[in-house]
Amino acid sequence: MRVIETDRGASRAVELKKVIEAERTGLPLLVTRDHEERQRIFVLESDDEQLWVGRGAACDLRLDWDQQASRCHAELVRVAGGWAVADDGLSRNGTFVGGERVVGRRRLHNGQVVRVGNSRLTYRLAVASGTPTRPDEATRAAPELTPVQLEVLAALCRPLSQPAGPAVPATNPAIAANLHRSTPAIKKHMSALFARFGVEGLPQNQKRARLAELARQAGLVE
Repeated sequence: MRVIETDRGASRAVELKKVIEAERTGLPLLVTRDHEERQRIFVLESDDEQLWVGRGAACDLRLDWDQQASRCHAELVRVAGGWAVADDGLSRNGTFVGGERVVGRRRLHNGQVVRVGNSRLTYRLAVASGTPTRPDEATRAAPELTPVQLEVLAALCRPLSQPAGPAVPATNPAIAANLHRSTPAIKKHMSALFARFGVEGLPQNQKRARLAELARQAGLVE
């Protein structure tokens, strides 16, 4: 396993760039933040088969800043070309995927959030170039969005399509100005979209980027 650390205080554009670069290796990732809000990317390499997660020094994926994590909290296991997390009563405070406590073994899917103690690790599975992205539950439900929500998504993603624009999605005030709506109204729509796409559990600075990514994968925006 390889660890990529982002400098403390790095911009969102820099953080997103590091995640994209790591995804280009084609290897699955777990993305989290430490107690100083530094982004950490754990790259699950091809020769990794079994990894221990926890606060203790003997763990492979070490969360030494998290006092709510057990010394040996959970196990990551390679299964059928993917990864699963297992917690057979090993941890004191439990392991959660998508808000549900893991009992035994739970296979991970792209975009799911694994909670270990106070740490949230987002599982990201890169899709090989030229291979269509398989829509997950959130993207399959996306056509049921309202016209206003679709407009908000388009405005959110618009900066990402600009050749010389910022490498981050639009802010709420920018979306509000673009759609001639109030910022509080846009904030409400964004909260609904976060829940609709199942990303509300991500850290605040990752939710917008992940929502934009899912919207583009689903073909909801150009």
